[in-house]
Amino acid sequence: MDTARLLRAAGIGSGDEVVISAFDGTGIAEAVVGLGARPVFADIDPYTYNLDVAHVASVLGPGTAAVVVGHRFGCPAPLGAVRELGERHGLLVLEHHEAGAERAVPRARTEGARYLDARLRGVVPPRGGADHTYLRYVARVPGNGRPDRDAFVRAARAKGIDCRIPVPTPLHRLPGYRRDVCLPVTENAAAETLALPLGDGLPKRELQRLVAVCNALGGVVRLPVRS
Repeated sequence: MDTARLLRAAGIGSGDEVVISAFDGTGIAEAVVGLGARPVFADIDPYTYNLDVAHVASVLGPGTAAVVVGHRFGCPAPLGAVRELGERHGLLVLEHHEAGAERAVPRARTEGARYLDARLRGVVPPRGGADHTYLRYVARVPGNGRPDRDAFVRAARAKGIDCRIPVPTPLHRLPGYRRDVCLPVTENAAAETLALPLGDGLPKRELQRLVAVCNALGGVVRLPVRS
């Protein structure tokens, strides 16, 4: 059963608030609004890109009825901690899986991710872990904000590397969901992250080329730090 149906089955509707991540696509937010409820955005953990439990606790209010917890890019979210929080406050806690997350994880994908983890120098690889399925291999180009990442993406694409920006604009900055909230980790992630092509596994020569391009670009595209 999808998230919208679960929310509806739980009686979520007009006047209710549902805590979700702003570092995501519009699907969950659309489902909440479609039920007449209001999405409330919480910040994320800077390493896993999943909801930050402490910030979720800080945004709870008298109208909060539910929290939707997603596992971003294949990295497990702290579901147990959110459920404990939900029990203390009498909230519904729903687990949301991204498309493709429930099928078996190809061994070639995890092996490719480990290869990139060990060799990438031009970007910061994702924080891994034994349970990370690398549904998307999301790395960071930190430094001076959005121009760094965007310049990196353009240069990598010019060299044949099909990297993508996973969340171009966080939900709380989009028309229809705009909120005057402070989500600094979400903002930084939206400005610095890129998804490198990994799929269900790349041939060794493609992984080597990907590493060579990223490592060569890492020190080239960053803007100088202003004094």
